[in-house]
Amino acid sequence: MFPQIGARAPRRSRWSQAQRSWRLHWQLYLLASVPLAYFVVFKYIPMSFNVIAFKDYSPVLGPWGSQWVGLRNFEALFNNPVFGTLLKNTLILAFYLLLASFPVPLLLALALNEIRNGWFKRTVQLVTYAPYFISTVVVVSITILVLSPRIGIVNDGLTQLGVSPINFLGDPQYFRHIYVWTDVWQTAGYSAVIYLAALAGIDPALHESAKIDGASRLQRIRHVDLPGIMPTAVIMLILGAGNMMAIGFEKAYLLQNNLNLAQSEIIPTYVYKTGLINADFSMATAVGLFNSVVNLCLLLTVNFVAKRITGNGLWR
Repeated sequence: MFPQIGARAPRRSRWSQAQRSWRLHWQLYLLASVPLAYFVVFKYIPMSFNVIAFKDYSPVLGPWGSQWVGLRNFEALFNNPVFGTLLKNTLILAFYLLLASFPVPLLLALALNEIRNGWFKRTVQLVTYAPYFISTVVVVSITILVLSPRIGIVNDGLTQLGVSPINFLGDPQYFRHIYVWTDVWQTAGYSAVIYLAALAGIDPALHESAKIDGASRLQRIRHVDLPGIMPTAVIMLILGAGNMMAIGFEKAYLLQNNLNLAQSEIIPTYVYKTGLINADFSMATAVGLFNSVVNLCLLLTVNFVAKRITGNGLWR
């Protein structure tokens, strides 16, 4: 009898604590409920429909009434002759994008942090930050016009130098460079803001001590600024690695044509063509699920390595 009463007491205590916390902080719980509802409705509930990757999906029967086929869709994917090319193109483009997009905002933030002219600093921030708000369609349109063999400013400059016009978007070897560096141009200023916020949190006394010890500006950047923002940089690297396989479909599809298809055909564009154009929803879901699993493995691996090397990770 007594053990049962003792076992129920902690439950009542926790429930009363929860009620008291709700009464005191109901405004915070109400604010948190909005993003929580968003993730439940638009993220977690749709995850349940990944089951059609293991079925022969029929829109008439629905995801739960369709015939179960097990791993047949995955076997068809792995046996597809284009699977190796899709995976190679996606991984190369993802690694290239990560290697290019990670250091550029960091260097930009360090450079902006050293500028003492307030007007010039604000101007550079505005110029580098503004492209983030340009839509992908507009960015691709600008890219196509700038790189056009007939009217593009780049080929006009090459012509003035005596070089024949180059069809950049028609040559597969230029596709990855165009995709990556237009993305860096568009997002570097926005990502630099995060590093600037981390730099603002560094104790000014550290810089004063370094100046007294005779440290130059580069030495202060190396021994004060970089260690100060290293935890933020590691988290940004891990998140970037976690989104490696989630390459933007819109830009790749809009830059894609029959001439550069050898390098521009990646998993997201293949999912779009298979699922929406060819209406093979089961295969498209299987490809997307495989892509997500690879993404999760990359995230866990990079997080593990970063935590072993630097001591910082997504989870303590």
